[in-house]
Amino acid sequence: MAGPLDKIRILDLTAMLLGPFATQILGDMGADVIKVEAPDGDAVRTIGLARHPGMGALFLNINRNKRSLVLDLKQKAARDVLLRLAASADVFVHSMRPQAIARLGLGYDEIAAVNPEIIYCGAYGFGRAGPYHHKAALDDIIQAASGLADVQGGRDGAPAYVNSPIVDKTASLFTVYAIAMALFHRERTGAGQAIEVPMFETMVAFNMVEHLYGLSFEPPLGTAGYPRALSPDRRPYATSDGYLGVLPYLDKHWTAIFELAGRADLAADPRFASVAARNENIDALYAELAAIIATRSTAEWLADLDAASIPAMPVIAVQDLPQDPHLKAAGFWRLMEHPSEGTLRTTQVPITMSKSPGSIRRLAPRLGEHSEEILKEAGLREAEIEAMAASGATLQDKTPLQDKE
Repeated sequence: MAGPLDKIRILDLTAMLLGPFATQILGDMGADVIKVEAPDGDAVRTIGLARHPGMGALFLNINRNKRSLVLDLKQKAARDVLLRLAASADVFVHSMRPQAIARLGLGYDEIAAVNPEIIYCGAYGFGRAGPYHHKAALDDIIQAASGLADVQGGRDGAPAYVNSPIVDKTASLFTVYAIAMALFHRERTGAGQAIEVPMFETMVAFNMVEHLYGLSFEPPLGTAGYPRALSPDRRPYATSDGYLGVLPYLDKHWTAIFELAGRADLAADPRFASVAARNENIDALYAELAAIIATRSTAEWLADLDAASIPAMPVIAVQDLPQDPHLKAAGFWRLMEHPSEGTLRTTQVPITMSKSPGSIRRLAPRLGEHSEEILKEAGLREAEIEAMAASGATLQDKTPLQDKE
């Protein structure tokens, strides 16, 4: 079965993690994603363990279901090819600052001039409407600026980063939904449009769902910061032999866990008698919970907590996730053969759709692997392609696969 974005063509000028994760998701859903790279390739190609240069682990995990086209967009011949491709594409997405894409002559006006129905998406650090619009930004910078590092440090701790490029991945998800909604709008109206996905504004909106808190009201009814999320005792709890993630939340959850612990005194404590009371006394509540969980083993707690329908799971190390029984039973992990990189482990498309499921049709491309193929699709003759290659306007990967071993 074809995916929901079958026959949608995307010109992908994104790099690093913001953007490539988004376009991989769109590719998983059936889109034909053409990854346009400079002659030296996406910088993330060189990050992490690799069997061959330019095919690092991180690159492999965010660039499947794409074809690689090398274009030196500073050369007129390469820019002309991109405009020719844009004329028949559905989506144009980039992750350059507005001033950088403008210098290349590839802003929305230029692309819309050859294809008024195109969805044009820019995903970058700061929105054009504010004074930060010119600033460079990567994940850590936006974690700092958006309040995330502040709340990650807790109420009294030093600011800290999340141990994941969560801004890049979150902004990528916003990019996916923005493009999908614009395609839906075009389906109804026939109109293309320009989209801006700024990392800063995206993460402030994401963080302040809960942390706007008292500032939700004017005048404020209190300070910013959701108390439960900021409690120093909101953490995986040590059992007698490991660690457990457990979250009693409803009244019945807390009643049950106090009964399991033999703590009738806590069940009767007015500080813990309702959601509102528990929120006001969250530090004391979580400190009591930490002490309770420490009294028994992980397996003992899981048996009783599952029976009481209290959400709980053991802490699973990332190293152990490939052997997780649920993920194995669900067919989440796939071992696939890459033409040059050998056997690779990858994640299955995590969502299921009964009529138009996503799929993994190809693994991450080598730099310029599909240049000749795509240029021919754009109508270029062999001599024109060779001339572009000779000038460095494109790069064609013609190395025999057996020489890559």
